[in-house]
Amino acid sequence: MDDASIGWVGLGLSLILVGVAVGLSLWQGLRLEREMLWATGRALVQLLATGYVLVFVIDEDTPIAWAWAWVVVMVGVAALTARRRAPEVPGIALLTLAATSASAAISLFVVFGLGIYPMVGRAVVPIAGMMIGNSIGSIVVASRRILAELAERRPEVEARLALGQPWQQASKPFVRSALRTALTSQIENTKAVGLVFLPGAMTGLILAGADPVEAVLVQAAIMYLILGAVATNVVIIGLGLTRHLFTPDHRLVRLARGDT
Repeated sequence: MDDASIGWVGLGLSLILVGVAVGLSLWQGLRLEREMLWATGRALVQLLATGYVLVFVIDEDTPIAWAWAWVVVMVGVAALTARRRAPEVPGIALLTLAATSASAAISLFVVFGLGIYPMVGRAVVPIAGMMIGNSIGSIVVASRRILAELAERRPEVEARLALGQPWQQASKPFVRSALRTALTSQIENTKAVGLVFLPGAMTGLILAGADPVEAVLVQAAIMYLILGAVATNVVIIGLGLTRHLFTPDHRLVRLARGDT
């Protein structure tokens, strides 16, 4: 058996820790047992479905167009996921669609346009997935924080507007604070990589038998791409959402959160 393959038995044994988590939830009265079991089962079904489709998509004989079609689907799913996680944010689905499309296009151009990796389905799909997937959390945090900042600091924003400042200037300090919050997590993850934790790509390559130094180079390139993609997404969301929250005559609209 391949050293990188754990098989169904290994997968079943890995559920022991899920059982530990469920037991701890019961012991502490957290009432998260059902969610843990649902998340475990759902993740397995989703991953298996994805795996069986990817067998076709990344096959060497499959046209590369199928891999790009998969990327388009991922961008659409990211937009729907952001809307489900932050339904109170106006227009978040379209903003996420625009942001993830832009960041994915830039990232994939750097990777394939500059020849870092060969443009094959086996590289297109996972790299695009990491760029898009790692951006969703920051997009949700940024959009929610912008709403919260402008709602909580509404008197200050309106005072600035009353003094003649345009909406861009009146909202800038508060939007900047929200964007810093959204980016902090990814920056800290980038700082800690290799020292506190070994990321997925590097771990997977090492488990598959790749040279550790080569695995480090691959992971470093991916981390740089993710940081750039997250920053791109957060800034696009910040600019787009803030513009959406002000009228053409520079008035702050009523906000769903923190407004009365």
